[in-house]
Amino acid sequence: MQRVTGIGGIFFKARDPVALRAWYQKHLGIDVQEWGGAAFRWADAEGKPMTGTTIWNITDAQNDYFAPSASSFMVNYRVADLRSLLQALRDEGCNVVDKTDDSEYGKFGWVIDPEGNKVELWQPPEGQ
Repeated sequence: MQRVTGIGGIFFKARDPVALRAWYQKHLGIDVQEWGGAAFRWADAEGKPMTGTTIWNITDAQNDYFAPSASSFMVNYRVADLRSLLQALRDEGCNVVDKTDDSEYGKFGWVIDPEGNKVELWQPPEGQ
């Protein structure tokens, strides 16, 4: 079974997310959007657009989306078959979060790594 196929996003918390977003925009040229992040579109070696994006987002330090993890970051990994992967992780004794989410953006599930970091697993919608 294929497991992780790429990185779907990188999310991290900040004490002052507005100022930190502005720093990244000014100094690193990240095109920060009003929703607080940027979408990096994929391209092949010649620069031709490909289907797929990697999301980059800064959120407020008080946001509890990373719970139960106390970590200030979360990585979102693209996966081919979320349901099968979550079952395999359970069978291997991993700490899989019981909740899943199915939305227009795809299917999401989570596992807690041995250091207590919440890891987001994302199966994109068909065609993405």
